[in-house]
Amino acid sequence: AAIEWLWLGTTLTHLQILCGAVTLIGIGISLAPDKRLNLTRKELFRGSLFSAAAALGGAWGAVLSRKAYAVARENSQMIDGASAAFQRIIGGLLIGGIFLLIVKWQSIKKHVTLSDDAVTLPPKEKWKRVWPWILANSLAGQTIGVSCYQWAFQTTPTGVVLPIVAMTPLVAIPFTLYLEGERPSVHSLVGGAIAVAGVVGLALLK
Repeated sequence: AAIEWLWLGTTLTHLQILCGAVTLIGIGISLAPDKRLNLTRKELFRGSLFSAAAALGGAWGAVLSRKAYAVARENSQMIDGASAAFQRIIGGLLIGGIFLLIVKWQSIKKHVTLSDDAVTLPPKEKWKRVWPWILANSLAGQTIGVSCYQWAFQTTPTGVVLPIVAMTPLVAIPFTLYLEGERPSVHSLVGGAIAVAGVVGLALLK
């Protein structure tokens, strides 16, 4: 919201700022760890630094999308959310592909823990088990999700869109309950309810 205000002059109402803050507070409550984390000062500093950098990168990318839509409108051009998502994904594939090559070149193993039976399965059997999940993830996230994400930026400020996007971990709660049997804690449900109230407020104020 700050970047878009400084660059594009977009302002939010006081109620929009309040509802966005309520949403983020609810998410923070929901995702807070049940137990105190045993982190060193160095680990806490690094984690906070990289988290802030990631947030800044995500915010900058969102405002760039808003700027791109403004430039397109000034030149009497229209681009839909799916096309914008495709262009965004192509850029992501390029950067991701470069880092993947670096990782493979240096023979760095991914920090992914596979079950014993998955490790012993032949490649063909692994693919039979994995490909439906890869397809579902691609359709839900990169195809439908990013298309709707870019579509929202056509008409809605980033300060409204991004708090709603930040709800993703909370939306995952019922899926983790069904797929992994992970029961949500009380504060996760309370924080989720607060965040949903904030999102409802943002929707009603639009």
